[in-house]
Amino acid sequence: MNILVTGGAGYVGSHCCVQLIAAGHRPVILDNLANAKPGVLDHIERVAGTRPQFVRGDVRDGDLVAKLLRDEGIDAAIHFAGLKAVGESVQRPLDYYDNNVHGSLVLLQAMRATGVRTLVFSSSATVYGDAERMPLREDAPTSATNPYGRSKLMVEQMLADLAAADADLSLTALRYFNPVGAHPSGLLGEDPQGLPNNLMPFVAQVAVGRRERLAVFGNDYPTPDGTGLRDYVHVLDLADGHVAALGHAHGRPGLHVFNLGTGRGHSVLELLAAFGRACGHELPHAIAPRRAGDVAASWADPARAESLLGWRARRGLDEMCADTWRWQSTYPNGYPE
Repeated sequence: MNILVTGGAGYVGSHCCVQLIAAGHRPVILDNLANAKPGVLDHIERVAGTRPQFVRGDVRDGDLVAKLLRDEGIDAAIHFAGLKAVGESVQRPLDYYDNNVHGSLVLLQAMRATGVRTLVFSSSATVYGDAERMPLREDAPTSATNPYGRSKLMVEQMLADLAAADADLSLTALRYFNPVGAHPSGLLGEDPQGLPNNLMPFVAQVAVGRRERLAVFGNDYPTPDGTGLRDYVHVLDLADGHVAALGHAHGRPGLHVFNLGTGRGHSVLELLAAFGRACGHELPHAIAPRRAGDVAASWADPARAESLLGWRARRGLDEMCADTWRWQSTYPNGYPE
């Protein structure tokens, strides 16, 4: 199929394009490069053997999106484009609603205008809010503790309303947990612009000497070592989940919701220790106050994805850290400009 991949030059999007190509699909990337570099296209080509078509533009440009959908004969869209940092969303909520909610609305309007009926949406486990019962299943109550999670939940609610109004649409929301890792070739990885907002790229930059130390936000959570517990999932497992969801969604109308995670939580200190094993030395860190909007623990029940998609995470924490270190030590400053 011809697949529009919004945000396809980003971290998860670029790995997904590689797996789409491997599965025989043709990705067409739309990305405004707000958090990506054009050099990623060279790396996708080196890994996949094919250079995906790339259009620099914003998903909020409805005329551009509709033109792409028509001109490229798009069969389905995978929607990654959006802002993604919890802490930043607390400081810049309007930017998150504009990019994440408004951008999704414009894409859906363009799809309706051009007859594209299938969408896979990059949602997040943050839609579960500060849940008390673990692991998290798809039928758990939803809420949000920060504007980022609220923006994802708003889009999910929009998809549910749209699926109820139009029985011909196939809409999938993938609630994935914490994407980490890199392509095992060392050619693709996470390259945040500016100060990293997520844990793993910050750890990697400390390991390679770009940052002095890691700030561990809170060590007084009700967890075994006091630091936050998260379900870290390898980015290639996540990309495979999108390919599986695309195959499941095609021809199946309605709203489909799946967790993508390993089913196990690891603490910040566990991740630090694993990365120390990967890079061969301990990583300096300091305890800092909790961040606004963070929750104590979050991990998935991935049974539904395994049952209906035939998908499960196959890579463990040590492999996630080893692949990240291979990427970061090969490209200490990220993709070339």
